[in-house]
Amino acid sequence: MKVNLITHTPDAEKIVAAAAKLCYSQVGVDDILDNLTPEKVDKFLDMLMGLGHQSPIEHVSYTFAIEGVSRVLTHQLVRHRIASYSQQSQRYVKLENFEFIVPPSIEKNQDAKEIFTKAMENDLESYRNIATILEDQYVEEYISEGMSEKSARRMAEKKAIEDARFVFPNACETKIVVTMNARTLIHFFAHRCCNRAQWEIRDLAKSMLKEVKAVSPTLFKLSGPPCVKGGCVEGNMTCGKIDEVRAEYRSL
Repeated sequence: MKVNLITHTPDAEKIVAAAAKLCYSQVGVDDILDNLTPEKVDKFLDMLMGLGHQSPIEHVSYTFAIEGVSRVLTHQLVRHRIASYSQQSQRYVKLENFEFIVPPSIEKNQDAKEIFTKAMENDLESYRNIATILEDQYVEEYISEGMSEKSARRMAEKKAIEDARFVFPNACETKIVVTMNARTLIHFFAHRCCNRAQWEIRDLAKSMLKEVKAVSPTLFKLSGPPCVKGGCVEGNMTCGKIDEVRAEYRSL
């Protein structure tokens, strides 16, 4: 898995503080950025988090480039709807040698890994065979309609992989660009950094949190699962490791 923060709102914490300043003082729009020292920025951000007033943090956003993740992960990721996503298309990109993600439990079990690897190889072979069969069929159809062979071949390949991709598994590796505002990110971290989250998206959430903490440390200093700043909300389903989790995320 590779996670890169490729861009974000410049002076993000200062922008959030300016929005908060406008909410809680008589200052006008011409002066909201005046005298916002680092100390005052921290003060405004601490006040916002303490009050639970999160609308000002929606003014800043962060964009990540992510690769080496499975379709299992991205199916979960896109459920966070207040965000923007651009994912590598299996419809337009022919995957001659697709990569696949192996779950750790399968990786460390030789028998399970052998079955898993064979299934991936069979999927790839099926994809190639179906794509070839369909492509040849479409070429004949397009040529019979008066299209040149070169143009027919180009269009046929695109149409063939559109349906051949149906054999791909959830393990298929994918790439995605994701943009979220700070409020959505904090909500995302609260759900996906928890030990009860699925392992792959939890790893992604941790990596994303490290990236944003590096550029906006005050804004995200209490981010992570709910137990970082309070009690566990999982009830009887708790992992029972609240002290370990708090220590991990406070040192992230």
